[in-house]
Amino acid sequence: MEVRELVIAGWTGRDEQSLRKHIRELEEVGVKPPKTTPIFYRVSANLLTTENEIQVSGADTSGEVEFVLLQGSELRVALGSDHTDRKAETIGVSLSKQLCAKPVSRESWRYDEVKPHWERLMLRSWTDGKLYQEGPVTAIRSPEDLMSRYPLKPGYAMFCGTLAAKDGIRGGARFTMELEDPVLKRKLSHEYRVTVLPVEG
Repeated sequence: MEVRELVIAGWTGRDEQSLRKHIRELEEVGVKPPKTTPIFYRVSANLLTTENEIQVSGADTSGEVEFVLLQGSELRVALGSDHTDRKAETIGVSLSKQLCAKPVSRESWRYDEVKPHWERLMLRSWTDGKLYQEGPVTAIRSPEDLMSRYPLKPGYAMFCGTLAAKDGIRGGARFTMELEDPVLKRKLSHEYRVTVLPVEG
């Protein structure tokens, strides 16, 4: 489908206590707290890419695995990485989201096919081959919850939030991710390389 509008949903965790703790942790490193939780950031639709390589400015970026909702003639689920500039995040979250390409899987599933067993789906990511994130999609608000707060029109794509990183946020040269459906015994997967461009000023 042709994506005309791209939305990045943030602070979408279901556990309110953990969410507040994470907000305080980020405040301590200079990241402003969100106006609301969840919050919906708009970024350029042309940031979406299915390529296997992205280029970033400087070494302060990292990926984060998310399920992605695609609204066309039907609702579909893809896999994506909200790759973010962590240094720019201390200036403004919207800016940090806009600075990096957003890799997505080439394949997607019809949401109707996974809705009956949605709570069984698992998200995982690896940075340079080391497990970085892992957990059930139920750690994140449901598609219905998010779409009730930010309705998706045809041509809209929404990144729906991520999981905590194991051993802290870190970047790397290779980011691998998957969304596993153990009921229908299939996976969406994608991997991309990160090429760091020099910062000259």
